Amino acid sequence: MPDESVTRGYKFPIARAIVRFARRAVANWRERHQLPFNFWIHMIGIPMALAGVVVLVFEPWWGLGCIVLGYLLQWIGHRAEGNDVGEIVPIKKLLGLPYVSIAPRWQHRAEAGQPASTA
Repeated sequence: MPDESVTRGYKFPIARAIVRFARRAVANWRERHQLPFNFWIHMIGIPMALAGVVVLVFEPWWGLGCIVLGYLLQWIGHRAEGNDVGEIVPIKKLLGLPYVSIAPRWQHRAEAGQPASTA
């Protein structure tokens, strides 16, 4: 009897594409957040910013404060890492400005194809 996970993949090619996309996105994210401080400050900043969007509906000032503080934490993490904040990179690309996608200290790992290491 064939492996069910293999045959199921042929029935759902969109699911396979979504899984491939998610794996690439996570690998890219981990590559940009290799410094443990940056990784963990994002674990605080991202949920705070997302919660701020929900809180914004009920308490606008608290929601705005959560969003700003969440993004501020992420910005601090990227300053420590040495690369640009992810939301700014596409804007800089569009305008033809220089940007730092992966911090120079991790460039040799990315070029060698070594996996990103995070805490």
